[in-house]
Amino acid sequence: MLSFEPNPDAQPLELISLSGFDSWREQQSEVTQQWIATARFHALANQFVTLPDDKGNPSRIVVGIGEKQTIESIGSLPKLLPVGSYRLADPNLENLYELCLGWGLGAYQYKAALGYVKSRKISLHIPDTVSLVADEIDAINLARTLISKPANLMLPGDLEEAFCEVGAQYHANVQVTTGDELLEKGYRTIYTVGKASTTKPRLLDLTWGDPNARKITVLGKGVCFDSGGLDLKPAAGMRSMKKDMGGASIALGLTKLIMARNLPVRLRLLIPAVENAVAGNAYRPGDVIETYKGSRVEVGNTDAEGRLILCDALTLATEEKPELMIDFATLTGAARTAVGPDVSAMFCTDDKIAGELEQIGQNCLDPIARLPLHRGYRASLNSPVADLCNISSMNTAGAITAALFLQHFVGETPWIHFDINAWNERTRPARPSGGEAMALRATYRFLEDYTAT
Repeated sequence: MLSFEPNPDAQPLELISLSGFDSWREQQSEVTQQWIATARFHALANQFVTLPDDKGNPSRIVVGIGEKQTIESIGSLPKLLPVGSYRLADPNLENLYELCLGWGLGAYQYKAALGYVKSRKISLHIPDTVSLVADEIDAINLARTLISKPANLMLPGDLEEAFCEVGAQYHANVQVTTGDELLEKGYRTIYTVGKASTTKPRLLDLTWGDPNARKITVLGKGVCFDSGGLDLKPAAGMRSMKKDMGGASIALGLTKLIMARNLPVRLRLLIPAVENAVAGNAYRPGDVIETYKGSRVEVGNTDAEGRLILCDALTLATEEKPELMIDFATLTGAARTAVGPDVSAMFCTDDKIAGELEQIGQNCLDPIARLPLHRGYRASLNSPVADLCNISSMNTAGAITAALFLQHFVGETPWIHFDINAWNERTRPARPSGGEAMALRATYRFLEDYTAT
């Protein structure tokens, strides 16, 4: 954890970069140099060595941060250092915010068996000049926790509760449309995908900010568990599907951060929340659904449900003509094939925005790779019995054709679509294994710049 309370008794951490390592080592005593050599300390990121005083007692902790100061520099230390209280020997570092962010993100641990987040009793005392870092850590860890919770603790009603808690915290206006009300309002795809569950489907709608400010709408896919429906997933494919509401969790975390930082926007958040279950009333392959837009969609596969619930939400979002729409979704395995599990696949209708987002992602180590909305593949979504099908007739380019399906419901509104994994397959600095708020940090930084112009 991070603490903004001064603690002079906390153990100081001396941070050494790779570029400064040789000159620093030469300034040390001969005994210290021998100790450094024995410990094989070379100032690599997250390396640390405890150095003795003249009497051989442990005295100093020296920490390597690698080539430059990033979230990865000390992002593993909360799990590596002995339990205790620490502070930075030099609190005036150039990239203090990123270092502290990395520590805070690396300290996170979710214990599902306990039902709450549990951290080791280790703290880093930092200056309150970077106290804003707490907002970002809280937002990211909220998303991580929601994604990591088992489905029996995070069904649509539970997601609604988390949604309403965030809304109440920042005095946002929250509306929830549940069950048969979805049909009454025309949100037939959301209703259809979620109707087989014992937990009713719902549409979560939050608005916040000055109604005269620039309108930004954020959306997230909220499939709280995905069995695949009647096109049932195999056991291996279903095992991780508690994370299929990762897009909703990231969208909610981003919304929390925007409101905490009071960005000058009129913000709207839309989350269709469902469980894609199997029952006698489940929707079937070959069914045709009339969407909120009025377009009729043939269900080619019930396991392509995320795009179905998003299409109604996207259409609703366009009605008030926002300046920008951003959606997050664990939409396709094809995106993972294209960019792997650690990179967020992005589709965007604006070249300038796409370029800025990719660059920001690179700068803040929240990697994003743009994939094309190749119109030549649009014909693969044609249906003989409806306006379009929810799956492509092609066996390739699955992430692209899924994005093209969504684009049908976006129209001319500037739009960013993230197809993300929302999961760390392994522990890395500042990125413990489990649920991950992929693309949240990069998107927030982009919005900071975007709303400042």
